[in-house]
Amino acid sequence: MTIATASDTNAPQPRTLVAKVNDVLRSHIAEGRYRPGDRLPSEAQLTKEFNVSRTVVREAIAALRSDGLVEARHGVGVFVLEPAPAARNSFHNVDLARVSSLIEMLEIRTAVEGDAAGLAALRRSPGQEGKIIEAFEAFRIRAESGEPTAETDFAFHLAIAEATNNPRFAEFLHVLGPAVIPRRAVAREGEEAALPSVEMRRLLDEHEAILDAVQSGDEEQARAAMRHHLKNSQTRYRSMLRTLR
Repeated sequence: MTIATASDTNAPQPRTLVAKVNDVLRSHIAEGRYRPGDRLPSEAQLTKEFNVSRTVVREAIAALRSDGLVEARHGVGVFVLEPAPAARNSFHNVDLARVSSLIEMLEIRTAVEGDAAGLAALRRSPGQEGKIIEAFEAFRIRAESGEPTAETDFAFHLAIAEATNNPRFAEFLHVLGPAVIPRRAVAREGEEAALPSVEMRRLLDEHEAILDAVQSGDEEQARAAMRHHLKNSQTRYRSMLRTLR
C-alpha cells in the first residue's frame, strides 16, 4: 500500500499522513490481519509499505500505543495486545461531546494526575525522564508550528503516568484515551479545536513547569504544577459551559 508523501502534488500534510497510516494499521488489527501476540512489520518495512518517512510511522505507532492496541518490546519489536477488557467502558455515562462531562473528567484527572506527577518526580528512571522530555519536545514543536497537539499532549501525560512506576496510573489514562484531551473532544470527528496563540503559549508554559518540577525531583512542586495546569483547563471549559446555557 502506498500513501502519497509530502513531496507529491497536492499531498496531505504530515499529520494527515500519520492519521492515514494509523487508520490502516488500526483497521488491520480490528480485522484480524494482525492478531494479539503478532509482531507488526518493522519500521523499515512499514516505511516502504506506506511510502512515508520513519517519523510518520513512529507517530502512527505511538498513537496505537496510546490507545493500548500495541506495545513496544525493547530490541524485539512492536506487538499487538489483547483487546482491552470491559474496563474501557467503566465511564459509561461520559459523553465527551458535552462540556459538563469534560469538566467531570478534568476534575478526576486533577486528583489522579496531580499525585502521578509527584510520584514521577520521586521515582522516574533516567529512561522515563528522557521519554517525558521527548514527549514535551514533540508537543512544543507541534504547538509552535501550528499543528494539532492533542496526541502529543496525551503522550506527555502518559509518559508522566508511566514514570510513577505504578502501572495503575497509566492504565487509568489508557481507559480515558487521547479523546479526553478537551480540544479534541469538543471538535468535530477527525479534527481538533484550534486554540488562540496566547492559550497555546499558556499550555506550553504549564507543561514546561510540570517537566521542570519532575526533572528537579520536587514532589510537591510537580504535584502543584500538574494540578494548576488541569485546574486552568477546568476554568476555561466552565466558562464555555456558561456560554452554552
